Amino acid sequence: MGCSAGVIAVDLAKDLLQVHRNTCAVVVSTENITQNWYFGNKKSMLIPNCLFRLGGSALLLSNKSADRRRAKYKLVHVVRTHKGADDKAFQCVYQEQDNAGKTGVSLSKDLMAIAGGALKTNITTLGPIVLPVSEQLLFFATLVLKKLFKKNVKPYIPDFKLAFDHFCIHAGGRAVIDELEKNLQLLPVHVEASRMTLHRFGNTSSSSIWYELAYTEAKGRMGRGHRVWQIAFGSGFKCNSAVWEALHNVKPSRNCPWEDCIDRYPVQVVS
Repeated sequence: MGCSAGVIAVDLAKDLLQVHRNTCAVVVSTENITQNWYFGNKKSMLIPNCLFRLGGSALLLSNKSADRRRAKYKLVHVVRTHKGADDKAFQCVYQEQDNAGKTGVSLSKDLMAIAGGALKTNITTLGPIVLPVSEQLLFFATLVLKKLFKKNVKPYIPDFKLAFDHFCIHAGGRAVIDELEKNLQLLPVHVEASRMTLHRFGNTSSSSIWYELAYTEAKGRMGRGHRVWQIAFGSGFKCNSAVWEALHNVKPSRNCPWEDCIDRYPVQVVS
């Protein structure tokens, strides 16, 4: 299911837990680069060989009332967007054979534009259920001026910093993080977890957003009531969001991936 498989799995587990009471679900996210290694010479299919790194994460979800006391987070929302009906979106990350019969994943030059469109669709659904009323009114007023009165006004970009305390943007590459930082008008501290995860571990596919959450915890920044927005992109093309709320001040987990190096971060990343 691509790099957004972690959020999809959480959504599936959520649905199962709504049916089966007093039970638990384990979600495991990992990247197997050996299975999809490309041995050919086509440039557009060589890029994934350079991007991905091995990584893994696991989380335990529960619907038992007794587990609330020791749980770190509560799952608030999951919003999934799939653009596969559009041929360009479907083929922008596509597994195929080259002229020599070597199988690999081809990345299109339209990838960033398609990702931007998928994100726009996703936040159009997510925005009304997480943003303060004031932001919703400003967005609606701009839309009315543009559509009904034909005014030449720029679309209003809602301030998602009013809805979320932490952002875990899939560490697919520097360009992905840069683009979301710019379009969502985020501050450097909001994308720090994503940049440092990319610097330390590379693109670990579906598990990257959990490395980012672990970074925020290791820095001691996760407080009671804080809201986290996980944004993941994947082939299909998909953009999926998960919103979590911290149930208490979250301490770093033992043996977390940042345990031996968190004191050295953040580092200066050279463009």
